[in-house]
Amino acid sequence: MASSDPEITHSFRFFHVYKDGRVVLHFPTCEKLPPSDDPISGVRSNDVVISSEPAVSVRIFLPESVNPTQKLPLVFYVHGGGFCMQSPFSTTYHNFVTTLVNEANVIAVSVDYGLFPTRPVPACYEDSWAALQWVASHSNGKGPHSWLNNHADFQRVFIGGDSAGGNISHTLAARVGSIGLPGTKVVGVVLVHPYFGGTDDDKMWLYMCPTNGGLDDPRLKPVTGDLARLGCERLLIFVAEKDHLMVVGKNYYEELKKSGWGGSVEIVENLGEEHCFHLFNLKYEKAVDLINKFVAFIKQE
Repeated sequence: MASSDPEITHSFRFFHVYKDGRVVLHFPTCEKLPPSDDPISGVRSNDVVISSEPAVSVRIFLPESVNPTQKLPLVFYVHGGGFCMQSPFSTTYHNFVTTLVNEANVIAVSVDYGLFPTRPVPACYEDSWAALQWVASHSNGKGPHSWLNNHADFQRVFIGGDSAGGNISHTLAARVGSIGLPGTKVVGVVLVHPYFGGTDDDKMWLYMCPTNGGLDDPRLKPVTGDLARLGCERLLIFVAEKDHLMVVGKNYYEELKKSGWGGSVEIVENLGEEHCFHLFNLKYEKAVDLINKFVAFIKQE
């Protein structure tokens, strides 16, 4: 009987690569929740397939308190998971976005983008951009989903994400600043413990993206030009004291300030906390603080 080659040729934070080419994720699956009417908050959710080839879908969240003619800020959320794990349908991200929608009184769209190894990077960037464009197609009130047509204020759009999703959110904001997003105004961007180049994880990202441009790839190491034309007015970045990505998050903040970008940027350090700590217990005091800061940023006039 032929057996799989046991020799590991690459060992990364989230997966091993074997000599025969197999990729084995350390955390391959996550529990997924169906869309629902949340019995506690009243937040409703609905799933939409926006593309079958490639496969891209979104989960849309609407707060209970919305009235028939009310327009709400829109949050476009990009989940984390190292470009190879997680989903907007997972218990973790469904519950987080539900909480954000309930607290901020916003409509949210959480994107399900392609994951490595099934779809190598840059699928995550292209799928997220396609989903954001699909959202923007509702700005004239004639898009395919009634919740977005009836309740999204496209002059108050926010893009947010954590970890890998923070990295993707940066690229979306850079693309909005470069080529625009017709019918919309992206007011703010929130990056929670974002991933950028400058750590041992660089090799993992380069492996996941066979078409990479090396360590200076602008998706890995944001360039001054992209930072200077970020397509938003405000940016909030969180870094965690015990996160190995804290340094690259702080570097992003400093480089953005020096870039000539005309917006305002704020950094918040989560003292004593690990990477994306807030996702694991939304009622933990410091998680509540993080969510409250996120909410205040959205509500800021």
